[in-house]
Amino acid sequence: MHSSLPDFDMPSEEQVHLAAETFRLLADPTRIRVLWALLQGESSVACLAELAGAAPTAVSQHLAKLRLAGLVKGRREGTFVYYSAANDHVRGLLDQALFHAGQIDA
Repeated sequence: MHSSLPDFDMPSEEQVHLAAETFRLLADPTRIRVLWALLQGESSVACLAELAGAAPTAVSQHLAKLRLAGLVKGRREGTFVYYSAANDHVRGLLDQALFHAGQIDA
């Protein structure tokens, strides 16, 4: 049925897997707060911990996972690392997720 549609194209297995992994990583309130803060500008772990209401060690662990997933990047300056969102796609993901959350009838 769908295969008869002229423009029908399923994503590859790798794309599906990577998208699912991205959604899994975003399924944490602290990570969403951290990413949202990073979309406003680069920040240190200590500042992000304060903004997210979490311990710095927990935020560091979240940032490590988000960095491995390509959602954030770090810039070393002396002994400090300053983090930022990896690209504008991160903003799109969060914007859409938060917009969707606002549309759900409670």
